[in-house]
This record gives sequence, C-alpha cells and structure tokens, in this order.
Amino acid sequence: MAPSRGALMAVTAAAAASVAVAGCDGSGAEHRNGSETSRAASSAPSPTPSPTRSYPLSKAPRTIPAVREHTAAHGPGWRPGENSGVVIADGKLADEGKLLAGELKISYRGDVAARAGDIELALAPKDSGGPESYTLRTHDGRVTISGPGEAGVFYGTRTLKQSVRADGSMPEGEVRDRPDKPQRGLNLDIARKHYSATWIEDRLREMADLKLNQLGLHFSDDQAFRIESDTHPEVVSPDHLTKAQVRRIVALAGRLHIEIVPEIDSPGHLGAVLRAHPDLQLHNVSGVASTGSLDISKPGAAKLIDELLGEYAELFGGAYWHLGADEYRALMASNPAASYPQLQRAAVAKYGSGAGIADLATGWLNDRAAVVRKHGMQPKAWNDGLFRDSTVQADKNIEVEYWTGKEYGARSPEEYLREGRKVLNLNDEFMYYVLGQPNAFVYPTGKRIYEQWTPLVLRGTTPVPARYSDQILGGRFAVWGDLPNAQTAAQVAEGIRMPLRATSQKLWDPGKPKLTWEKFRSLAKEIDAG
Repeated sequence: MAPSRGALMAVTAAAAASVAVAGCDGSGAEHRNGSETSRAASSAPSPTPSPTRSYPLSKAPRTIPAVREHTAAHGPGWRPGENSGVVIADGKLADEGKLLAGELKISYRGDVAARAGDIELALAPKDSGGPESYTLRTHDGRVTISGPGEAGVFYGTRTLKQSVRADGSMPEGEVRDRPDKPQRGLNLDIARKHYSATWIEDRLREMADLKLNQLGLHFSDDQAFRIESDTHPEVVSPDHLTKAQVRRIVALAGRLHIEIVPEIDSPGHLGAVLRAHPDLQLHNVSGVASTGSLDISKPGAAKLIDELLGEYAELFGGAYWHLGADEYRALMASNPAASYPQLQRAAVAKYGSGAGIADLATGWLNDRAAVVRKHGMQPKAWNDGLFRDSTVQADKNIEVEYWTGKEYGARSPEEYLREGRKVLNLNDEFMYYVLGQPNAFVYPTGKRIYEQWTPLVLRGTTPVPARYSDQILGGRFAVWGDLPNAQTAAQVAEGIRMPLRATSQKLWDPGKPKLTWEKFRSLAKEIDAG
C-alpha cells in the first residue's frame, strides 16, 4: 500500500488492509432529522470530524440481510457527497469499485490514495472469518471495509449501498459480518417456462444485493431443452438461450460473486431430449413408453448424456453441476424388475445376481458424477435419487439437495445426515414456488419463511437436531414452471420478491430476526425505493 495511506492504516490494526471511505459531513440514520444546514453540507467534504458525544450513539445499519455484529460509536457517520469517489487498494477489486461508484452516483478513481469523500476497497488476506466475511468501519468521516476475499469486500459494499438507500447514510461504528451458510440462492426452472436473458440478469442483480451466491438453472426437462447446443442441436427447443447469452449471464454472475449451478436431469425428466432420440426412450414390458425416461440399459444412452454434460460443463465452468437423478419412472413401478426386464438384466450383468434396477440407477448417477468431476465441478443430486437399500451406494461426495420425503426413494433428512452426507435445503413446503400451484403446492410466503423456517428445517416443519448443522450447506428458494402460463415472468419476479428476501435473511443468520415481519417488509420497501 502506498505511503500516502499510512494514516488510514494507523486507524486500527484490523483496518490494515481495509477499504477506506472518507465521508462528507452528514448524519447517520439515527441523526438524519438534523437541520437543513447540516443536510446542505453533505454535498461537499468537510474537515475530518472529531466524533464527540454531541452525536447520539449510533445504531446498526438497516440492511437485508441484517448485519450480524455492529459496535456503536458517537459520530456523524458517512454519506456520499458530490466530491466523493471510489478508489481501490487492489486491482482485483476494480469491478466492485466501479459497480459501487455507479450505484452511489459518485466517481470511480481507481488505484490512488483516498481523500475526503472517498470509498477505498482493499483485501485483507490475514483477516479471520472466511472468504465471505468483511469488516466495515465508519470513523472520522471515513468508512473502512476489509475482507480476506473479494466476495467479502463485495458484500461490504452491498451493506453500504443498502444503508444509504434506506437512510441516506452509513452509521458511525464498526460492522463485522459473515454468512452462517456457504451456499445461498435461487433455483430457477427455465425448461418448463422460458425466461429471457435480461430477466435472469435482473434476478442476479437482485440476488447480489441480498448476498445470495448461487443460481440454479434447470434447463432440460420433459417440456423443453432451453440452451443452444453444438453437439446435439436437434434437442434444443425453439425458445431458448443462445450460448452468447449464457456467457453473458455467467460473466455477470461472476462479477456479482454468484455461482451458476446448471442442471441436466437424468435418467428421468428427459422428454425433450428423447423426442429427438426415440430409440433411447424407455419402454415397459408391454411396449408402453415411460414418460421422460431414458433406457439406461442401452449403450447409446450414456454417450448422449455425457456429450451434453461435457459441452455444457465447458460452457458454464464454475464449481457445481446438478445431475438431477429424481423420479426415474422405472423405479416408481410396483414391480420394477417385471415391468422393465431389460433394466433388470443390465443390472445383473453389471453388478451381479443380487443387483436390481436401483443399483443400475445409482451406478448411472455415480458415472455421471465422474464425468463432471473431470471438468472440476462438484456434483449434486436430488435426495430421492439416492436409495437406502441398493447394493451400489451413491458416491458420498455427491451433495444431496433435499426437497421432499414424498417421492419414491426419498428418506427422512436424518438418514442422509447420519450417513455423513452434505445436504442443501430446498424444503418443498417452504421453498417451492410452483407455478399454478398443482399437486397441493401453495405459493410460499416470505412471512412464513421468515418466522418458521431455518436451514435445519429440511422436511415439513420439524428441524433436524442442531448437531447436524455443519453438514447442512445452506439452501435455495426454488421456482418451478409446472403450469408455465399461470404467471407472467413479471408476476414471478414480484411473487418471489419477499420470499427471496426472507430466505436471504435466514441463510445469513438463522437465529430469530430482531425485526418483526411487518418492519422487515417495510424496510424492504424502503431499500427497494431508495
């Protein structure tokens, strides 16, 4: 760091690699009803103030999700002025700096020393708290934000942005903040309902402000296949995203510290693919087609899916891939071996005389997991694709996404946890927004999530024991397009607005929120209107 920043570094040892924001004379949220003279002064930087007890003791900034720790102090806080700007102490933070400058309508000046009215972003790799943690300190007219990773610094900028939008300022004092869970996000079914690239990008920006870091994209199902393909263009539906659009979405997500989790579900939910490959369609012993189901006894089945997995793993990159594995119709028959003798024969041939179709399906899952691992991606699967009584067991390193206990093969959450598996929460009673509300689904409310749900509530309304908390990776709120015309894209965006905010709060801090639901909803309106 340049010698000219020595004064900043001397503020505290914890701020040694911090983000410095020099503020104009202006009150914090608790002091915002001061004189018009004080408000007018906020447009130009003042001499560095000396906080005294003439200022009330500050309160925590009002944000969604709420900050986890705030140390109050006496002082004016910080608000942006016409001479304010954003500077960075590390070139890696240029995207974060430019974004914040645009949002606060102040200048971006790059890697130069901070001056009165500025925001400086910097990394502090020796700070504790994890890569998504940050410290934000408001003192002597400056705000300092630091974090061991770029994501943490970014989340500090979200806190600053929201506080300014809610109250016009950032209160005096120090915020130390971090998420409780590492995976927090939204799951979007773009297979059954087509959404434009612009609509998806808008959701990414909304998620980023809520400190959510995963967007699941379920882009293949019985109804449609929604992304352009070079290896198998014949499977692609008329309304789809081009690869150029996907690259743009992935690039934006990266700048916003959001991981895209792509999903091609198999061996079920493949109707759109199978319409172009009827020779791979699964039929029962009577010759009746099994809806959406791939005949995994045929050699061409693995070749087709692995080619698609390889193509899209390269397109998306990223850390995760969702393999699906749920609702394979062959296993939902009353007597799978009798109904699908070709699958039973394949199971015995591959795994021995005691094997069954569940073993064949589990082997299929493990083989697809190996494919995506070669691309450096962590495999995920729905919980009802992992079976209790199969001889072949699902790879322990596949992350389980728990959504239901109602489907064939589904077990209680504790069974997966007792096996030592890592689990993500997509509880269908709280987290499933199913268009048209079929099959007894009802649109979930933010109030219910806010007041009753935590990551420990994996099934129904009863939490699993707290001793399993470290195995629960987090959760995603899920939008499914079962009846795609039941709502427009705009109605979906509005319908999930408050549930998504409640989800972000409970994944960042699962404890009982300090605000009532009505005050939380009011705060969301203030931030969104700011």
